[in-house]
Amino acid sequence: MREDGRPVDRRLLIALASATLLAVSGCGRTVTRTDPETVTDLSGWWNDTDARMVADSMIEICMAGSWLTDFNGDQRGDRPVIVVGSVLNRTTEHISTDVFMNEIERAFIESGRVDVVAARTERGEIRGEREDQQRFGSPETAAEFGRELGADYIMMGTLDSIIDESGDTRAVYYTISLDLTDVETIRKAWMGNLEIKKIVEW
Repeated sequence: MREDGRPVDRRLLIALASATLLAVSGCGRTVTRTDPETVTDLSGWWNDTDARMVADSMIEICMAGSWLTDFNGDQRGDRPVIVVGSVLNRTTEHISTDVFMNEIERAFIESGRVDVVAARTERGEIRGEREDQQRFGSPETAAEFGRELGADYIMMGTLDSIIDESGDTRAVYYTISLDLTDVETIRKAWMGNLEIKKIVEW
């Protein structure tokens, strides 16, 4: 009943309720779980798929280089020991280079032809654990000091991009450069680069 005493039109109430329901449902969000290996490229910017694909491609090229044969000829050990150093982000994007570095480590390990040791940022925590074991662990199980593998090579690199944008079209050109350097002699044993170009239209 309205204030003037007349009955409320039921059709009007139903229409208002339907409109409210549509407005509320329109504000909802849909989340779909998918395989992490699925290729996704929603924005056109650098993403996890790029990190994984670039790491796989570049390490495959790296492992085909002459440095590996030269190392085996040196007889310094069964397999070269590699540490993955820093990858410098020189793009205008906020890119987690840690994700890319982890993908490089994974690709090296999966090759089965090199040994990978912990990066500098990880060693402090590992050495702290070893120190704790010396104080609190049993002598039979405590990890010993002075047994770390010294790296033969360190891999470092840069990530650059050029953006060209006009109207509803954006082109992003990425250049990823990596180099493998002999830790003892600082001689660059291998250098490689890979380019990605993305065109985004909306």
